[in-house]
Amino acid sequence: MISEFQDLSDKIERLAELVGSLRRENAVLRQTNKLLSEENMAFVERLGEAQRRVEAVIAQLPAPQEDDAETAEDAEPVDSEATR
Repeated sequence: MISEFQDLSDKIERLAELVGSLRRENAVLRQTNKLLSEENMAFVERLGEAQRRVEAVIAQLPAPQEDDAETAEDAEPVDSEATR
């Protein structure tokens, strides 16, 4: 009977150690998750800013003129190997 109580006591002790270990691991994972989420939000903001800049540059580009478009269509393609 005493042996059974000792076995039960040992199991409870191991369980308590496991619970403590899992709580510590959970705290570390929560902190890591928080840091990664903040980093991700910063990257999303940077990506949005880059997209706005690219769109602003594109908006400043001159529209193609009709003469240039027709000239490009009429021009014969140049074979880069034939010119070598």
